[in-house]
Amino acid sequence: MAGAKLTPSPSEIDPDVKTEVRKTPEPTWVHSSPNLLRTVGSFGSDVGQRYQEEYSMDSTNAQVQVEFYVNENTFKERLKLFFIKNQRSSLRIRLFNFSLKILTCVLYTVRVTLDNPNDTNGNPCTIFRNSSWPNSSTESPEIHWKLILWVTRPDPLWGIQVTVALISFLETMLITYLSYKGNIWEQIFQISFILEMINTVPFIITIFWPPLRNIFVPVFLNCWLAKGALENMINDFHRAIQRTHSAMFNQVFILICTLLCLVFTGACGIQHLERAGKNLTLFDSFYFCIVTFSTVGYGDVTPQIWPSQLLVVILICVALVVLPLQFEELAYLWMESQKLGGNYSRHRAQTEKHVVLCVSSLKIDLLMDFLNEFYAHPRLQDYYVVILCPTDIDIQVRRILQIPLWSQRVIYLQGSALKDQDLMRAKMDDAEACFILSSRNEGDRTAADHQTILRAWAAKDFAPNCPLYVQILKPENKFHVKFADHVVCEEEFKYAMLALNCVCPAMSTLVTLLVHTSRGQEGQLSPEQWQRMYGRCSGNEVYHIRLCDSKFFGEYDGKSFTYASFHAHKKYGVCLIGVRRDDNKSILLNPGPRHIMAATDTCYYINITKEENSAFIFKQEEKHNKSLPVTGLYDAPSRLPVHSIIASMGTVAIDLQNPDPPEETGKLTLPTENGAGSRRPSIAPVLEIADSSAILPCDLLSDQSEDETNQSDEEGSVGSDFVKGYPPNSPYIGSSPTLCHLLPQKAPFCCLRLDKGCTHNSFEDAKAYGFKNKLIIVSAETAGNGLYNFIVPLRAYYRPRKELNPIVLLLDYQPDNHFLEAICCFPMVYFMAGTIDNLDNLLQCGIIYADNLVVVDKESTMSAEEDYMADAKTIVNVQTMFRLFPSLSIITELTHPSNMRFMQFRAKDCYSLALSKLEKIERDKGSNLAFMFRLPFAAGRVFSISMLDTLLYQSFVKDYMIAIARLLLGLDTTPGSGYLCVMKITEEDLWIRTYGRLFQKLCSSSAEIPIGIYRTESHMFSTSECKDSYVQSQVSINVEQGEEHRDRKESWKEKTAHRNSSASEQSEHPLLRKKSMQWARRLSRKNTKPSSRAERISQQRLNLYRRSERQELSELVKNRMKHLGLPTVGYDEMNDHQNTLSYVLINPPPDTMLELNDIVYIIRSDPLAHMPEESQVGQSRGTRNQTRFGSETRNETHL
Repeated sequence: MAGAKLTPSPSEIDPDVKTEVRKTPEPTWVHSSPNLLRTVGSFGSDVGQRYQEEYSMDSTNAQVQVEFYVNENTFKERLKLFFIKNQRSSLRIRLFNFSLKILTCVLYTVRVTLDNPNDTNGNPCTIFRNSSWPNSSTESPEIHWKLILWVTRPDPLWGIQVTVALISFLETMLITYLSYKGNIWEQIFQISFILEMINTVPFIITIFWPPLRNIFVPVFLNCWLAKGALENMINDFHRAIQRTHSAMFNQVFILICTLLCLVFTGACGIQHLERAGKNLTLFDSFYFCIVTFSTVGYGDVTPQIWPSQLLVVILICVALVVLPLQFEELAYLWMESQKLGGNYSRHRAQTEKHVVLCVSSLKIDLLMDFLNEFYAHPRLQDYYVVILCPTDIDIQVRRILQIPLWSQRVIYLQGSALKDQDLMRAKMDDAEACFILSSRNEGDRTAADHQTILRAWAAKDFAPNCPLYVQILKPENKFHVKFADHVVCEEEFKYAMLALNCVCPAMSTLVTLLVHTSRGQEGQLSPEQWQRMYGRCSGNEVYHIRLCDSKFFGEYDGKSFTYASFHAHKKYGVCLIGVRRDDNKSILLNPGPRHIMAATDTCYYINITKEENSAFIFKQEEKHNKSLPVTGLYDAPSRLPVHSIIASMGTVAIDLQNPDPPEETGKLTLPTENGAGSRRPSIAPVLEIADSSAILPCDLLSDQSEDETNQSDEEGSVGSDFVKGYPPNSPYIGSSPTLCHLLPQKAPFCCLRLDKGCTHNSFEDAKAYGFKNKLIIVSAETAGNGLYNFIVPLRAYYRPRKELNPIVLLLDYQPDNHFLEAICCFPMVYFMAGTIDNLDNLLQCGIIYADNLVVVDKESTMSAEEDYMADAKTIVNVQTMFRLFPSLSIITELTHPSNMRFMQFRAKDCYSLALSKLEKIERDKGSNLAFMFRLPFAAGRVFSISMLDTLLYQSFVKDYMIAIARLLLGLDTTPGSGYLCVMKITEEDLWIRTYGRLFQKLCSSSAEIPIGIYRTESHMFSTSECKDSYVQSQVSINVEQGEEHRDRKESWKEKTAHRNSSASEQSEHPLLRKKSMQWARRLSRKNTKPSSRAERISQQRLNLYRRSERQELSELVKNRMKHLGLPTVGYDEMNDHQNTLSYVLINPPPDTMLELNDIVYIIRSDPLAHMPEESQVGQSRGTRNQTRFGSETRNETHL
């Protein structure tokens, strides 16, 4: 460059920056000379970027151009950049070097093939060779050293080898020069440099000294240089493509290359040395090396001269040193990779379908629930599951994943979802879905939610197009993950389901059976009729199909929803529960008869399997009578159109046949006691198109209007002050607004306390309030925001006022003001501090006036040192209440579903033991619902939130399941969508006889859709498997009562035949009996005279031994009630009803006979969907005023 250069001293020069300054006397811009630009441009992108900054100096008119170079601009640095630093060019150089080394090895093999030791042409001296070897084994063969030093090398081969050697020599010298760092001896004494000199310098010398052209050069040693070049080439390749590779792959590759080099070196070396001996071929030498290194050692080929034998010894020593070290490194990497789980290859991710499961800690129950439900769907059989977990794999989980059924489809990766490297290992961006589950066993559930939120954010940031299925624990954290495709809030579903369990018995069992995949084959081999029916109906699930594509509903295009639902159930046995318009995303449950079905509607129905897996078998009679009109009436249970529903391997065969027209369709005869009863009108047909004048308003609305206008004095004190409106205060963001019964004014916080009076009222117990309806008691540890979802479904607007049950919250800790602010607007909601293990607290909160006691699992006990022990305290406390209050319906939430076998535990009840055996049989058959036959679960008395995990898994195939579950539970209220309620079959309803006729009755009269039955049966529990001493009586005998009790056994049998077979088993509970006796003994010491104290204690002790356990517990409770000043009248009415069993029948066949006290689940249409606009306006005006009092507290919502 022309002009002056400002060059500092060498010590001040930055090796990566070079500055050039050019001055000109004229005030014009100065550009670089073309020569410099041509020099720099010749290297292209390899030279690096150059940044230019031009500025003018204020002191002079001279202009200076400064050029900054990323790398030094010297010729050496440019060569170093091209040969070493630049990844792509360095990769090309190493590939070229590797090809040269492989070429030299190939040329050596060609030279050996063309070599003839007996040919002396071209050798500098004549070689004399014995024609035969000595016969004596003790005589060593003669060694011809000249055959070792000289070989036969044709001139063309020599020319190629010399050219390759010259290129390798020049490349080696150039790389050595560029890598020079100040110590020349370090460069010279490198093994690679020495090998290069040995294999290249002799060939270069032969150019100047022709007699040495046939000298032996160990070119086969270039295989070790080729090994090093290949390793460096692979490293440069991965750096160039910017992807990391597995350390296991590197180590295996190095091991294979080392073995190949050892075998090749040994084969070539032994073959060459044996030229002076036995003259082995190259293949014989290779065969000898393989046999030797594999430790087989046949001995048929052996070296005969000591140089080759010495080479074998050296090779074996090198192998014994090198190979064990590499095998050790390989084993270490393999063990580490087993812990981390390896990688899911990109090729597999692009050619196969997989989902990612992100969890904090993986337990065996969680894993099996996910795998069983995920792979229960036929179209998911080819999917792979990649588990991403930050903790080490559990031993039990490892054993499960080693089973061939799962080992080929489940991949465990140890890593964090917050690291992009681990998400890359799991190929999250190519996944079909990502399931992010919370750890519910954590002590701090809020912290667990925070971890889940961060995982969801990280997954969304890394793979924006991957569908997210997120499980959150607390409702206040739900809005952080609202971007996810599907979200299940555990506490929302839990409290709503527990609340509905109080008004709709066994609602938890109903929903659990609906969200579990089953084929309806459970219990079909059982001798019990109820187990066969219960197991068959449990296979019903929710499916969807487009109306125009359906054979079930296609013929009902243009007809009302109620008409389609009834006739589809009558003809095919399917229950149509909901519909969705093509132009609307909202699902409507039972939109009512005014909804006209369209071809584009999506139908949601309950059936044993989906329509696509159903086989339709039409008989000739059906084809002949297809043009006949449908009568819409049933004749008799034996004449129903559905004759067989067979579920086998996911396929249903339905035999379709039109019934013969009944002789009399006008009226049905009602049976009477004398056999000459009167005749009542038959069930009206369901109309194709709704008649507005014929459809009566819903009973709910008529009841409400009656409550609002013509209330009696007795009911006026309960519900006259209630108004309808939306709760003004929500405890968290994201709660769905629900129209509820509210107080016109907020209740003061002091009035919400049940056990303490205040200035507004002086009531201190539940009896003093004088409630008309039975109580619902909820026992929880803290008043969390999720508890709000327990109150809302029980105060929804569609609940009749006269049926509202008072709610008492029995809390371990005092609730905060935010929670009280949210519940103070609801009528008859109270709280009290106490625990369920304290009898006084239970009596004060009015347990003897309660129908339902809900025991919520406590967060502090969800984690235990031993698995499955987290429920120990809850189970024991519930068992105690089960003994003290036998008629109370106790609904318990457990952490682990497997612990439900301990609920209402009877050690010597043979029927429970038989159910336990049935559970094991169903589990061995692979059932996902092996616990379904446990009596507490079938009756809806026990529930575990982990049962709803399948709801999230099933939404991967059925994306509508979460929305339908929320509508059924009342968590969401969509305008025009119905709600779930129940009706009880009384003696006046038995004339309907069958479930199919009930379906018609409900559809034609009130447009209600039944979906199932909750049935309670009296059951005499069998004791045939027990000992003979327990066979004759339903009441177990206390062995401590002696002969006197045995004489009175028959009288006890007559008096207590309705009680539980083991309710009076005293020997099973010695600790409870001992505590009861001590408590009663302490109470009996009051008001006793000292003179007769010994006699009284002795008489009382004798009386205690003579009483049954039931009498002891009854006396215990009454004594505590007297001590607290509570009346004991209500407790005497709590009879023992333990000789019954209850179960749920989902969508039973139409010919199912109705029984007395059956509770039918029905979906009632929305009463506000078709109300006149004037009434809606009046109602909105009425609710506007009552919502003003909470407007000032809306900004206090707890986050």
